[in-house]
Amino acid sequence: MPLTIRLVSWNVHKCTGGLDRRHDPARTAAVLAELRPDVVLLQEVAQNGRWYGGHGVRQVDVLGDALGMAHRSYFVNVRFGPRRGEYGNAILAQSPIAVTENIDLTLPERKSRSVLHAEVRLPLASGQSRTLHVFNLHLGLGEAERREQLRRFLVFPTLQRIHAATPVLVAGDFNDVWGTLGKRLLAPAGFVGPARPPRTFPAYAPVRALDSLYVRGDVEVVRLERVRTALARAASDHLPLFAELKVHPPHPAGGA
Repeated sequence: MPLTIRLVSWNVHKCTGGLDRRHDPARTAAVLAELRPDVVLLQEVAQNGRWYGGHGVRQVDVLGDALGMAHRSYFVNVRFGPRRGEYGNAILAQSPIAVTENIDLTLPERKSRSVLHAEVRLPLASGQSRTLHVFNLHLGLGEAERREQLRRFLVFPTLQRIHAATPVLVAGDFNDVWGTLGKRLLAPAGFVGPARPPRTFPAYAPVRALDSLYVRGDVEVVRLERVRTALARAASDHLPLFAELKVHPPHPAGGA
């Protein structure tokens, strides 16, 4: 029997509202808790800095604790200083994260960008587990920059080594203003995504589908939608993406 996985991908804007500019991690956590996710991919997760509660305060832990998700991975991409702190990508999961790594996609003279990878071990009824490879990305603002970053990701050894049948998910903030990255680059690499990604930016009146989600292998997207509750519209400048996935059991000759 396939496993049903509830997943959220969201640029949380450092837990700061897009309109009211209020730093409110509790509000961000409330949006996520309402969705009851098994796996969460977050971009622009902040830590340290006086604006975010001072040195030693990590939003990945604040949100993880609020959601009861003990399995976490976090990598800082951008560092500002004592006042503005730093931020990066995070993955939270109800199931164990066995392996995690950060894939640097930064181009010369551009802001630091990366893909955070985690191998999530999903428990099966048999007592064994199925690996779901999760790649959480945040691409650049320039069109040519985004294309080059995605090309580099697609030939990265970690992705190349994954068996074709093993479940893989790539999601996050693509900054895909024109909605062409999936068709041009991900589909030829075997990934399946939405024909028309939901519009997620700006949260209060979304006109751009900057965020998206793609899968490959023994996993399918049953449902993909943006979350447009009043709380979600207020909590960030992006709307969250919610997905319901079916992860199929491994075939005898298939991947892990």
